[in-house]
This record gives sequence, structure tokens and C-alpha cells, in this order.
Amino acid sequence: MTTTTRRPVHLNLFKIKLPIGGIMSIIHRATGVYMFLVLPYLIYLLSQSLSGPDGYARADASVHSFLGTVAVFFLMWSLAHHLLAGIRYLLIDVDIGVDKELARQTALGVTVAAPVLAVVLTGGVL
Repeated sequence: MTTTTRRPVHLNLFKIKLPIGGIMSIIHRATGVYMFLVLPYLIYLLSQSLSGPDGYARADASVHSFLGTVAVFFLMWSLAHHLLAGIRYLLIDVDIGVDKELARQTALGVTVAAPVLAVVLTGGVL
């Protein structure tokens, strides 16, 4: 059987124009995965910090290293994004912000506000 429709050979993700709600949804899922994956590191830090003064110093040095600071920033971003997006989704569930333009604006607001809030929270934590 031959087909006459021309289908793409591969899917080029850079040519797809997602709306801001779709981008926010992808970020929401990625930050959720990151929060899950960072749990062992957080448990390790807690274990180290509770083992005594030397362990606390090692945990403190780990958090204040470059990679630790980056990990804390992304954790704060994930938490901020999930909090803001969760509030947005709860409001949508009660029919607030369902209109297309308002939904687009709130999605953009969450996408922009979460990293800004993460910078503030990271500065407060470290």
C-alpha cells in the first residue's frame, strides 16, 4: 500500500511553536523530576549535618561550593515554580483565569517570576 501524504522523517523540536502554557507545563514537569532526583543529595546533607561538628562543616562546605550553590538555586527554582504553578492550577480549577489571554499571562507570570523568586530565596538560604 502506498501513501501520498508526505510525513516528516524526523520530528524537529526547534520548529515547533509551543504556547507559553505548554512551555510552563514542560518546565513544571522538569522541575518536579529535579526535585525528586535531588532528594538523595538532601538526605545525604541532612545525615552529614547531624553526624557531628565535622559532618556539619562538610555539609556546609558542600552547599557553599559552586555545584552546591547551583543545586540550591535549581531546588529553589523548582520549589518556587511548583508553588506558583500550583496556585495557578488551583485557580483554574475554580474557573478563575480560564480565559485564553489571562491564562497566557498567568503562565508567563509563573515562568518569569519563579527564577526571580529563586534568586531571592537562594540569596536568603546561602
